[in-house]
Amino acid sequence: MNATPRQPQERKFRTGDGTELFYRHWPAAGAESAGNPAAAAPAKAIVLLHRGHEHSGRLQHLVDELDLPDFAFFAWDARGHGLSPGDRGYSPSIATSVRDVDDFVRFLAAEYGLSIDNIAVIAQSVGAVLAAAWAHDYAPAIRCQVLASPAFKVKLYVPLARPGLKLIQKVFGKFYVNSYVKARFLTHDPERIRSYETDPLIARAIASHILIGLYELSERIVADAQAIEVPTQLLISGADFVVHRGPQDEFFESLGAPVKERHLLPGFYHDTLGEKDRHLATGLIRDFVLRNFAAPPQRRSLLAADRHGFTKMELDQLAKPLPWWTPKGLFYRMSRINLPLASHLSKGLRLGETTGYDSGSTLDYVYRNQPQGFPLIGRLIDKVYLESIGWRGIRIRKKHLEILIRRAIEALRAAGAPVNIVDIAAGHGRYVLDALAGVVQPGDAVLLRDYSELNVDGGRELIAKLGLAAVARFEKGDAFDRASLAALEPRPTLGIVSGLYELFPSNEMVGRSLAGLADAIPAGGYLLYTGQPWHPQLELIARSLTSHRGLSAWVMRRRTQAEMDQLVAAAGFEKIDQLIDEWGIFTVSIARRTDSRLTA
Repeated sequence: MNATPRQPQERKFRTGDGTELFYRHWPAAGAESAGNPAAAAPAKAIVLLHRGHEHSGRLQHLVDELDLPDFAFFAWDARGHGLSPGDRGYSPSIATSVRDVDDFVRFLAAEYGLSIDNIAVIAQSVGAVLAAAWAHDYAPAIRCQVLASPAFKVKLYVPLARPGLKLIQKVFGKFYVNSYVKARFLTHDPERIRSYETDPLIARAIASHILIGLYELSERIVADAQAIEVPTQLLISGADFVVHRGPQDEFFESLGAPVKERHLLPGFYHDTLGEKDRHLATGLIRDFVLRNFAAPPQRRSLLAADRHGFTKMELDQLAKPLPWWTPKGLFYRMSRINLPLASHLSKGLRLGETTGYDSGSTLDYVYRNQPQGFPLIGRLIDKVYLESIGWRGIRIRKKHLEILIRRAIEALRAAGAPVNIVDIAAGHGRYVLDALAGVVQPGDAVLLRDYSELNVDGGRELIAKLGLAAVARFEKGDAFDRASLAALEPRPTLGIVSGLYELFPSNEMVGRSLAGLADAIPAGGYLLYTGQPWHPQLELIARSLTSHRGLSAWVMRRRTQAEMDQLVAAAGFEKIDQLIDEWGIFTVSIARRTDSRLTA
C-alpha cells in the first residue's frame, strides 16, 4: 500500500444536457499535474462510482489501498451528490444518470487522451447499478468492471412500500425519501462510521422517482444480463442489511461477459469497499484489474449472433406457435381477433392492419400522434394505442435522430465538408425533414430512399409540403443493395438508417447494407443508425401484430447494442455517441467513417 496518499485535482465536466458535475482526478505516478490535463495522457485509468448518498471524497482510501500507481483514477460526484449541483438525491431520471456515466467516460477519454479499452470501472451499490446499466445499454468497450454490492433490489422493510411509493407519487408528484440505514449497519469500521455520521456532504434523501426508477432499471438489467459483454467481477456482501442478494446471483448467472467472477465476502455489511476488512475486497479487485490489463481486451465476436446465441433462441421461441388451449395461447388468439375488429373504429389500428404495424405509413401516423377514429370510442382506442410504450419510445427515437442529425451537420460545416445526406430507408422521411427545418442551406443535398412506392409517394408529398424541394428529393431504392448504395451521387457525408435493421434478423443483410454505406461515405463522414436492444412488448408484437412484409407476423430478433456496434465497426465506422430513451428500448448512435479520405 502507498504510504503517502495520492492527492487529487478537483475539476468539472459538462454533461450532454449542459449540467456541470464535479469530479476528482488522481494522476498516475510520475504524470505531470500542471498545464493541459491531456499532456500527461495516462495509458490506463480507473473510474470510481460512489454509493448513493455519498460522494467522490469518500473514495480517497480506495485510490491509496488498491495500490495501482500506474493507473490514473477519476471519481465524480453524481447529480445531487457531494459538490455537484441539484437537489440532494435528485436526477431528472435514472436513465439520465446512466447517460451521465457515458458522458463522463467519453469526456475523460477525450480530455486525457485515453483509449476506452484502457479504462476500468469500479462501482458500488447504486453506482454499480448505473455501471451495469451503462454496460448493457451503451455497450462501452472498456477493459473491465467491478460491481460491489449492486443495489438491484433495495430492502424496503415497510410492507407494500414500493406500490405505496408509486401511488403517492402518482397522486402528489415528486417527493423525497430519507434513508433509514444507520452508519453502523453499513460497515464495521469505526472510522468509516464516524466519518459517515459527520460528513456534511452526505445527503440521506433520494427522490421518489429515482428510487422507483432504480427498481425498474434493475429488473430490466438483471433479466437481460446476457447482453452485457464487459468482463465483470461481482462482489457480494454476506451480511448486507440494505440490498437483497437474490438479484445479484441471478444477474451473475445470466451475465454474458466472456470473463466473469463472483466472490462472497462473509460478514461484510453493505459498504463492501469501506468495510473493516476491506483488504479482502481490494485484493480481489486489484488482482482482477491487473489480470485484465495484462491480457488483450476480452471481446467475443457477435457478428454471427443471428445464427447462434440467446437472441436467436428468443427469436425461434417467438416464431413458434403457442398451443391454443393454454392461457397465453388463448390471450393472443383473442388479441388477433380483436385488433381487426377495433381497426374499424381506430385509424391507427386500421393503418396497422392494412399496411403493417412496422410500415412507413404507420410510423408517420405515430410521429404525428393525433388520435383519430370513430367519434369518442374510436379516438379513445386510438389514444390508448398511440400511448403504448413502444410508440412512445418511437417518438423519443425521432427526437434523438433530429438531435444527432443536427449535430452531424454542424460538425460537417465546421470541418468545411459538404452536407450531403442520404437516408436509405426513410419511410415518409418525416424525422429527417423535421430535423432539416431551418438547418439546410443552398448547396446541401438530401436524398431519401425507400423500397415502397407508397412511402416514396408520401415522402415526395411531405417534401413539397415542407418547402424543401430545392434541396431534397425522394427515390425508390433497395437499402440492402450494396452496389446501388456504393454508387450514390453525390457521395453522402451523412448516412442515416433508422428503424430498418431491427426488422431483419439476418446479419448478412445488415452487413451488406453497411458495407454499401461504407463504400459511399468517405472518411470523416458520419453514419446515424438505430437499434432495439430490448423491448418489453416483444412477444405481444410477435403474436398479435402484422408486418408490412406480406402482412405476416411481426417477429423481431433483438440485437444487443454490443452486436449492433460490432456490425458498424466491421464496416469501417467508429461509434462516437449514443442516445437512448428512458425505458432502454430504442437507441440512436452516431459513428464516424475511419478509413478513407473526406473530400470537399
